[in-house]
Amino acid sequence: MRKASRQMDGIFALEVLDKAPYVTVSMTRPDGTPYGLPLSLVRTDDKTFYFHCAQEGEKLDCIKSNPTVFLSAVTKCAPTVGPKDGSFTLQYKSATAIGKAEIVTDREEKIEALRAVCLRFLPHHMDAFDAAISRSLERTAVVKITLTEPPIGKRKQYDKQGEEMKWGRME
Repeated sequence: MRKASRQMDGIFALEVLDKAPYVTVSMTRPDGTPYGLPLSLVRTDDKTFYFHCAQEGEKLDCIKSNPTVFLSAVTKCAPTVGPKDGSFTLQYKSATAIGKAEIVTDREEKIEALRAVCLRFLPHHMDAFDAAISRSLERTAVVKITLTEPPIGKRKQYDKQGEEMKWGRME
């Protein structure tokens, strides 16, 4: 990282990944070309993320060919004018992580992963969860991403006095 003073710890990075409305997941196609797309992920512990998708498609082809994935997320992104020098800049919180993706085959793990997804994105509709599982579990794929390296966070943020908050300094 070029500006180490903006690097944040893994706890910060996980918080950014949790708060992002979607996380861009980058993969490698079987022919070696890159493929990335924003996905709705849920984290169940410090190393485990899940998402769901159709039973076939480019994501699954990529994972079967090369399971290494790269996660990237940004929150609190706001263009601004630097309070001290008037420069055009951007305040942000970001996180990246590397992991290994695998297709979940265990029925109970699939259900629990989908429950976690539903609790994150539709918590007020959990009363419909069991019916949705009954209708669509067999035609839904679930992918588990296990981090293989600690996540990295980064931020650029100013305090009320216009000073950039460097590593470790929180609001």
